[in-house]
Amino acid sequence: MNKGTAIVGFLLSFLAGIGLMWGVDHRTGGMGLTGETSSANTGPAEDEASVPVGPKDPAWGSRNAPVTIVTFSDFECPFCSRVEPTLDQIKTTYGKDKIRMIWKNEPLPFHKSARPAALAAQAVMAAKGSEAFWKFHDTAFKNQKALSEENYVKWAQEAGVDNATFQKFYKDPAVAKKVDEDNEIAKKVGANGTPHFYINGLELSGAQPFEEFKKKIDAELEKAKAKLASGVKADKLYTVLSKENKASAPSKPEQKEEKEDKEDTKTVWKVPVGSSPILGNEKAPVTIMVFSDYQCPFCKKGEDAVKKATETYGDKVRVVWKDEPLPFHPRAKPAAIVAHEARAQKGTKGFWDAHDKLFASAPKLEDADLEAVVKDLGLNVDKYKEAVAKDKYKAAIDADQALAEDVNASGTPHFFINGRRLVGAQPFEKFQPIIDEEIKKAEGLKAKGVAPEKIYDELMKEGKEPPPPEKKQVAAPSKDNPFKGGKDAKVVIQEFSDFECPFCGRVEPTVNEVTKAYGDKVKIVWRHKPLPMHKNAPLASEASVEIFKQKGNDAFWKYHAKLFENQRAPDGLLRPALEKYAEEMGGIDMVKFRKALDDNSHKAAVEADSKLADDVGISGTPAFVINGYFVSGAQPFSKFKKLIDRALAEAK
Repeated sequence: MNKGTAIVGFLLSFLAGIGLMWGVDHRTGGMGLTGETSSANTGPAEDEASVPVGPKDPAWGSRNAPVTIVTFSDFECPFCSRVEPTLDQIKTTYGKDKIRMIWKNEPLPFHKSARPAALAAQAVMAAKGSEAFWKFHDTAFKNQKALSEENYVKWAQEAGVDNATFQKFYKDPAVAKKVDEDNEIAKKVGANGTPHFYINGLELSGAQPFEEFKKKIDAELEKAKAKLASGVKADKLYTVLSKENKASAPSKPEQKEEKEDKEDTKTVWKVPVGSSPILGNEKAPVTIMVFSDYQCPFCKKGEDAVKKATETYGDKVRVVWKDEPLPFHPRAKPAAIVAHEARAQKGTKGFWDAHDKLFASAPKLEDADLEAVVKDLGLNVDKYKEAVAKDKYKAAIDADQALAEDVNASGTPHFFINGRRLVGAQPFEKFQPIIDEEIKKAEGLKAKGVAPEKIYDELMKEGKEPPPPEKKQVAAPSKDNPFKGGKDAKVVIQEFSDFECPFCGRVEPTVNEVTKAYGDKVKIVWRHKPLPMHKNAPLASEASVEIFKQKGNDAFWKYHAKLFENQRAPDGLLRPALEKYAEEMGGIDMVKFRKALDDNSHKAAVEADSKLADDVGISGTPAFVINGYFVSGAQPFSKFKKLIDRALAEAK
């Protein structure tokens, strides 16, 4: 190869890399959110990377993407299921040209269905490639409670693999070998537990929120840009960056274990008792706060240590219950309602009797099982059914869950012994030394004159509180911004959203719930933030502005609802559809409407909203600013409620 050819080759490689940074795939001409391009993970294996990957790994995104996320996961793991929406948000936000996702199997030994599910998914991959794998993967996580060989066959067929082909690969020793190899790689790189991620080799453990991924991804994109400029080829970025990141990473003990040990056993957190049910002596020197879930098998196991603590220490220990029904346990909240209704009908003793019977019944917590518990407790069945129908105890359960979030009590069971954290179904021996230390501490406080009933309150005075919510200062909206709710409300919620973003569509029912719960106490203002990878979003935003200009707020929100209702339809946000929705509304001047879209009359207004978001560091959607408090992503109602209530209190 002569010198001129070499220079041309380098320039083509460099320009291709720059093109990838700007979101253009010169091979496919575009990008999607599902399926896979043929070049996603083709080519030689990247064995020299800190976490090796190869053609047999299911992949999403371009091989030349500047950031590779390797996921070690388990189809039966509830935390793996919980993080899936976050991974979808990453795909939506960054697109295939910036992100490549690689799947590695790590079926945990105590999940009996995990390995068969991994074999089935890998069989689909071997038979028909990554696109079929991700279809199977999505179905398996959506039906996590129904993992079975019968369903694997059905899901494989839905992914395009017929039964005979599926059975051939499902029984193929090479497929089993691939799963075993993934497990060995997990052990080698230190991926203990699932889900576990390596972002260009940088470790991230657990079902972390989008913001944690975003920090690492954005930093890696900048590193990749520098590497491309220095001459590193796009298809070598992952190997180069992952090796460098591994070399510069601190060792695990320095990075994590010492900090976790200190946080879990020494730090005192401020965890108020409130009006929660108490078991034992209310003046006890030691309070064991239990955040738990009746459907969680680990919570049931953890009850043994709590029971032994009460038996061993008697009046020196009291137990306080906090509800934390996890979202992937659909029977946990109905069970919690039984306990609350038992308390309402028969007092504190009724609550703890219900608590014991619910755990004894678990995992049998279906409607018939719960009714049997209600009858066994001698409760009024009609009142119980009314409590379920009206979600009578929603406020109390939401408050407990909000407190759990405040004190970082993610996962169940979660204990605080006089504010000191203990996580998981631990044996009594883990509780004992902490309880002994706290009894001595309480004796010292009593010697100083603190009344027994005030000891816990005294300890909480110095307890650690959560950091204040993140804030972003966004300019106040004008009359040109659509809104609903109270015109002069003290709390203003500015919603930055994108009509093509699936997460924006997903959060809309929650926004409606906020409107229903708070009425004129809040004002919800729409701000446009069409993301670059959503090619139909800008024109949809412009169309909605024209509707607002012509007919005002009510018409805007009706059109807004139409756009979200149809966002997943193949042509749901194309120009003909935008015109159709406008015509269906009636009263719209269609000549003016079409001219506004032809001339991009409202492009500047849409871009102004988007720039406002960029200026304060809002890069993804949906995003909300509640009197300055920032909420990122499709969060649950409880998250909004906590900040809205805080803003209302401050406004007074």
